[in-house]
Amino acid sequence: MKTINMGSAVDDRGKVTFVNEFPEGIKRMYIVENFQKDFIRAWHGHKKEAKYVFVIKGASIVGTVDMESEEVERFVLSDQKSQMLYIPPGYYNGFKTLTDDTVVGFLSTTTLEEAKEDDFRKDADTWDIWEVKPR
Repeated sequence: MKTINMGSAVDDRGKVTFVNEFPEGIKRMYIVENFQKDFIRAWHGHKKEAKYVFVIKGASIVGTVDMESEEVERFVLSDQKSQMLYIPPGYYNGFKTLTDDTVVGFLSTTTLEEAKEDDFRKDADTWDIWEVKPR
Protein backbone atom coordinates (compact mmCIF):
# COMPACT_ATOMS: atom_id res chain seq x y z
CA MET A 1 0.00 0.00 0.00
CA LYS A 2 1.05 3.57 -0.46
CA THR A 3 -0.44 6.94 0.26
CA ILE A 4 -0.39 9.74 -2.28
CA ASN A 5 -0.16 13.26 -0.94
CA MET A 6 -2.81 15.57 -2.24
CA GLY A 7 -2.21 19.29 -2.53
CA SER A 8 -4.23 22.23 -1.36
CA ALA A 9 -4.28 25.95 -1.88
CA VAL A 10 -5.99 28.50 0.33
CA ASP A 11 -6.70 32.12 -0.40
CA ASP A 12 -9.35 34.71 0.44
CA ARG A 13 -11.93 32.82 -1.67
CA GLY A 14 -11.58 29.47 0.11
CA LYS A 15 -9.73 26.18 -0.28
CA VAL A 16 -9.03 23.91 -3.26
CA THR A 17 -7.78 20.34 -2.72
CA PHE A 18 -6.23 18.57 -5.69
CA VAL A 19 -4.23 15.71 -7.16
CA ASN A 20 -2.41 16.82 -10.29
CA GLU A 21 -0.59 13.61 -11.15
CA PHE A 22 -3.02 10.72 -11.39
CA PRO A 23 -1.76 7.37 -12.55
CA GLU A 24 -3.15 6.22 -15.87
CA GLY A 25 -6.01 3.76 -15.90
CA ILE A 26 -8.70 5.38 -13.75
CA LYS A 27 -12.06 4.37 -15.25
CA ARG A 28 -14.65 5.39 -12.65
CA MET A 29 -15.28 7.26 -9.44
CA TYR A 30 -17.84 6.81 -6.71
CA ILE A 31 -18.59 8.47 -3.38
CA VAL A 32 -19.93 6.71 -0.27
CA GLU A 33 -21.75 8.37 2.63
CA ASN A 34 -22.95 6.31 5.59
CA PHE A 35 -25.95 7.53 7.58
CA GLN A 36 -24.13 7.27 10.91
CA LYS A 37 -20.66 7.19 12.40
CA ASP A 38 -19.13 3.85 13.45
CA PHE A 39 -20.76 2.10 10.48
CA ILE A 40 -18.55 -0.53 8.83
CA ARG A 41 -18.55 -1.46 5.14
CA ALA A 42 -16.23 -4.43 4.69
CA TRP A 43 -14.74 -6.66 3.19
CA HIS A 44 -14.79 -6.32 -0.57
CA GLY A 45 -11.95 -7.53 -2.76
CA HIS A 46 -10.78 -7.64 -6.34
CA LYS A 47 -7.98 -9.61 -7.98
CA LYS A 48 -7.75 -7.30 -11.04
CA GLU A 49 -9.04 -3.93 -9.86
CA ALA A 50 -6.96 -1.30 -8.08
CA LYS A 51 -8.54 1.50 -6.06
CA TYR A 52 -7.61 4.90 -4.72
CA VAL A 53 -9.45 5.94 -1.53
CA PHE A 54 -9.69 9.43 -0.06
CA VAL A 55 -11.83 11.16 2.54
CA ILE A 56 -13.70 14.20 1.27
CA LYS A 57 -15.25 15.07 4.63
CA GLY A 58 -14.81 13.66 8.12
CA ALA A 59 -12.58 10.73 9.03
CA SER A 60 -12.42 7.00 8.45
CA ILE A 61 -10.47 3.88 9.33
CA VAL A 62 -9.61 2.09 6.08
CA GLY A 63 -8.46 -1.52 6.17
CA THR A 64 -6.75 -3.63 3.54
CA VAL A 65 -6.10 -7.37 3.54
CA ASP A 66 -3.87 -9.25 1.12
CA MET A 67 -6.11 -11.91 -0.47
CA GLU A 68 -3.31 -14.53 -0.40
CA SER A 69 -1.38 -13.95 2.83
CA GLU A 70 -4.27 -12.32 4.75
CA GLU A 71 -1.85 -9.68 6.01
CA VAL A 72 -3.94 -6.82 7.41
CA GLU A 73 -3.08 -3.12 7.27
CA ARG A 74 -5.01 -0.27 8.89
CA PHE A 75 -4.99 3.40 7.87
CA VAL A 76 -6.74 6.48 9.21
CA LEU A 77 -7.76 8.96 6.52
CA SER A 78 -9.18 12.38 7.27
CA ASP A 79 -10.15 15.56 5.50
CA GLN A 80 -7.65 17.25 7.83
CA LYS A 81 -4.72 15.55 6.08
CA SER A 82 -4.98 15.47 2.30
CA GLN A 83 -3.96 11.93 1.35
CA MET A 84 -5.14 9.25 -1.02
CA LEU A 85 -4.59 5.55 -0.29
CA TYR A 86 -3.65 3.28 -3.20
CA ILE A 87 -4.99 -0.28 -2.89
CA PRO A 88 -3.47 -2.58 -5.53
CA PRO A 89 -5.23 -5.55 -7.11
CA GLY A 90 -5.36 -8.62 -4.88
CA TYR A 91 -6.64 -6.94 -1.72
CA TYR A 92 -9.84 -6.84 0.26
CA ASN A 93 -10.77 -3.40 1.55
CA GLY A 94 -13.23 -1.91 3.96
CA PHE A 95 -13.84 1.18 6.02
CA LYS A 96 -15.46 2.47 9.18
CA THR A 97 -16.75 6.03 9.45
CA LEU A 98 -15.47 7.89 12.50
CA THR A 99 -17.71 10.95 12.23
CA ASP A 100 -21.38 11.43 11.38
CA ASP A 101 -20.55 13.46 8.29
CA THR A 102 -17.90 11.25 6.69
CA VAL A 103 -17.79 11.19 2.89
CA VAL A 104 -15.39 8.73 1.23
CA GLY A 105 -14.34 8.88 -2.42
CA PHE A 106 -13.09 5.98 -4.53
CA LEU A 107 -11.34 5.91 -7.89
CA SER A 108 -11.24 2.57 -9.70
CA THR A 109 -9.19 1.09 -12.53
CA THR A 110 -12.09 -1.03 -13.82
CA THR A 111 -15.55 -0.37 -15.19
CA LEU A 112 -18.54 -1.40 -13.10
CA GLU A 113 -19.13 -4.38 -15.41
CA GLU A 114 -15.50 -5.52 -15.04
CA ALA A 115 -15.68 -5.11 -11.25
CA LYS A 116 -18.81 -7.29 -11.02
CA GLU A 117 -16.90 -10.16 -12.65
CA ASP A 118 -13.99 -9.68 -10.21
CA ASP A 119 -15.95 -9.49 -6.94
CA PHE A 120 -14.95 -11.27 -3.72
CA ARG A 121 -16.56 -10.64 -0.34
CA LYS A 122 -16.06 -11.53 3.31
CA ASP A 123 -18.18 -10.71 6.37
CA ALA A 124 -17.45 -7.38 8.10
CA ASP A 125 -16.20 -9.16 11.23
CA THR A 126 -13.74 -11.45 9.39
CA TRP A 127 -10.88 -9.13 10.37
CA ASP A 128 -11.71 -6.87 13.32
CA ILE A 129 -9.49 -3.80 13.02
CA TRP A 130 -12.12 -1.20 13.81
CA GLU A 131 -11.67 -0.40 17.50
CA VAL A 132 -10.39 3.07 18.36
CA LYS A 133 -8.12 2.66 21.38
CA PRO A 134 -7.39 5.51 23.81
CA ARG A 135 -3.77 6.68 23.77
